[in-house]
Amino acid sequence: MDRLVSTAIPPVQPWQLATIVAVRQETPNAKTFQLNVAGPHNFVAGQHFIIRLTADDGYHAQRAYSAASPPGQEPLEITVERLPGGEVSTFLHDGVDVGDMVDIRGPIGGHFAWDVSAPILGIAGGSGVAPLMSMLRAARAAGRSDYMTLVVSARSPRDLYYADEITGPRTRVAYTRTAPPGDPRGVGRLTMEDLAPMVHVRQQAFVCGSPAFCDAATMLLDSLGVPAYDIRVERFGPSG
Repeated sequence: MDRLVSTAIPPVQPWQLATIVAVRQETPNAKTFQLNVAGPHNFVAGQHFIIRLTADDGYHAQRAYSAASPPGQEPLEITVERLPGGEVSTFLHDGVDVGDMVDIRGPIGGHFAWDVSAPILGIAGGSGVAPLMSMLRAARAAGRSDYMTLVVSARSPRDLYYADEITGPRTRVAYTRTAPPGDPRGVGRLTMEDLAPMVHVRQQAFVCGSPAFCDAATMLLDSLGVPAYDIRVERFGPSG
């Protein structure tokens, strides 16, 4: 039973125009884009949108990006990691300025959506934190910070997305290569000890990251007694 997926997932919309109204450097390899979308685009935290670019000769390239902003808040926010040789990510990083317009379609996806109806645990690796940040922000905006616990694995402090917001007793960061001075955990991959204090009975877990990260996190949850039907997974690959 999909207990946490809204029964009112918005239908997929046709292509619309979106204006880029702000850009910020999130990490050395990632930028966050704020977009004003021309038409309706109501979504549930965890859903994603398709961004389409069109060349002068009519060639199209498109990629999917999760919403990082909470539902109901404008502008819509997405974070794009620049990938080596990435067709769309490279153009968004190098060829897009405030005031430019892109095609957008969405929202899309229901399996990884959460409507702030019951407590969850989010586990993210690297850029996989984007949809979980939408969930964290949604919980905080709804006055239910206790409904969202977030564990993030990042290579180093400079690689941590949304660092200013991933704070407080319900968040934890596991650094795999370089930790900040004084971090009592040190460095290393995510472990059972990292997750055990965050796991509670009948609390669904949402896992997002690379296939290898998702497999490892799922195995840890299984070892901690979380049943498979309480684990939602969204894997991403280097499509660029």
